Amino acid sequence: MKVRNQRNIPSRYWLLIVICICLILFGIDRVTDGKGPLRVVANYTIVPMQKGISYAGMWLSDLSSNFETLEEVREENEELQEKVDELTTENTRLTQDQYELERLQELYKLDQNYSDYPKIGARVIANNGSNWFSSFTIDKGSNDGVKVDSNVLAGTGLVGIVTEVGPNYAQVRSIIDDSSNVSAMMLTTSDTCVVEGDLDMIDDGRLRFEKLANNDNEIEVGEEVVTSHISDHYLQGLFIGYVSEINVDSTNLTRSGYITPAVDFSKLQEVLVITTTKEELVGESTDNGSEGD
Repeated sequence: MKVRNQRNIPSRYWLLIVICICLILFGIDRVTDGKGPLRVVANYTIVPMQKGISYAGMWLSDLSSNFETLEEVREENEELQEKVDELTTENTRLTQDQYELERLQELYKLDQNYSDYPKIGARVIANNGSNWFSSFTIDKGSNDGVKVDSNVLAGTGLVGIVTEVGPNYAQVRSIIDDSSNVSAMMLTTSDTCVVEGDLDMIDDGRLRFEKLANNDNEIEVGEEVVTSHISDHYLQGLFIGYVSEINVDSTNLTRSGYITPAVDFSKLQEVLVITTTKEELVGESTDNGSEGD
């Protein structure tokens, strides 16, 4: 039989003791007008807890505000990025339009310079795959009046000649092509020569001319070179370029040298095609002469 521990105080007595202590403390607090021990206990326990809860609430509130601010900033950044992309695209388009306008203005001036010849504008749609437009395709063909041997212009002068025509396209061989030979002449003296295509030489930005008579006519650097009246395929007077160097050949009978071309053959985009060929003009002249007789 177990012996009950007499020293153990029942829980109900502990509860009564705590209640009595609380009543005594409340009584003292009332008598001392809130300056009693409860106030001291509250200052050391409840007040720090309240401060901690307040700080935690403020931190959570700031954190929530920061998240909202970050979300707003992210949305604003996305909107600004969209506007930047739109402006970049618009600026690119305007720049392209500006360059195109400048090129078209050059073609317009070129058209005015050769106003005696009927012409049609065309876009370059393919080249031979090299850095130079030695041969290329345009988007106009026989349906637009383009013919084999139609002369092609761009920039400030002669580009080349049409070698093949389809209903809606044409193939052009430029004067820089290795197989090209153009009968030309010096503008001020009318001395004839032959301008030869050479793709290796165009890397230095020049063409070679040969078979210029070594006579008393003085030819200086800067002399303009144009297509000759005796050319079989090219119309007379089309600007080819400027003499950049001239030398007397070893035979002492002819001179040769180099020409700076009037066209940038690395950046062809739009061209003018003369729809009348040299053969047609010669035929018209012959017919008119026969009628006169």
